[in-house]
Amino acid sequence: MRPRSADEIPGQGEPPRELQYSVKLDGFRALAFVLDGGRVVLQSRSRRDLAPDFPGIAADLGERLPAGVVCDGELCAYREGRLSFTDLLRSHADRVRAGVPVSYIAFDLLAVPGRDVRSLPLRDRWELLGAALADVGPPLRRVLATRDEETARGWFRDLREAGVEGIVAKRLDSPYQAGATWAWRKVRHADTSDGLLVGLVGPADRPRALLVRLPDGSTATTSPRLTPAQAREVGARAGGRAGALADDPEHGPVRPVDPPLPVELRQVAGRHGTPAFVRVRSEG
Repeated sequence: MRPRSADEIPGQGEPPRELQYSVKLDGFRALAFVLDGGRVVLQSRSRRDLAPDFPGIAADLGERLPAGVVCDGELCAYREGRLSFTDLLRSHADRVRAGVPVSYIAFDLLAVPGRDVRSLPLRDRWELLGAALADVGPPLRRVLATRDEETARGWFRDLREAGVEGIVAKRLDSPYQAGATWAWRKVRHADTSDGLLVGLVGPADRPRALLVRLPDGSTATTSPRLTPAQAREVGARAGGRAGALADDPEHGPVRPVDPPLPVELRQVAGRHGTPAFVRVRSEG
């Protein structure tokens, strides 16, 4: 279930309150399947199992939750008091050496032992999620959420420095359904935007920069140069889609990427029209 973008935080309206507001975290979205014998699968949106990359989270889920529970949530790393997406790209051993903690923040529940609850309204799934995590402490927790619009606006304003991307507003009567939905709407801070990765500059497995299509339909090359962690992330996600090196009349030698991948971009201060790469988008 993927939220659609909105420009403003939707208003709550008159009671009964029909919206839940939760913080939008900067992490890896993953479905957590707790299986028999304490085995856990952390399925990314690309259907890759992230459990080998986050063995501590997988172990905690398997030890603390019964088989049959399925949660939707976000893997989040923390550094110096704020969310650190870049640290999620590091190996588990690197994070341990650096003392970077990781949490699994659950925001929805798809199943309890013996029962698929996706058809239930969010208000019921939220209560079931709270019950499932009632006796479970960090690093597993339920996302920060409220039904109060002013509280949500305060979070949007005040938690930005902690790495919170924005707010997701969800209809409390919404069932859990695959794909994008207007029942969930996300509002992100305005200095980032979505684009499409359409080409790689440099080696396919470790590109130096990206050719991206911007929301207005124009194309641009990202700057500054990708960090080693970013280059590895893009190479792993897009390298297999890259074609042979071709000369783009506007941007020079580029390896076209087909199909394109959604990416998050940030406008670089002082660089008119130059986007900086943030990450490959996985949640739509």
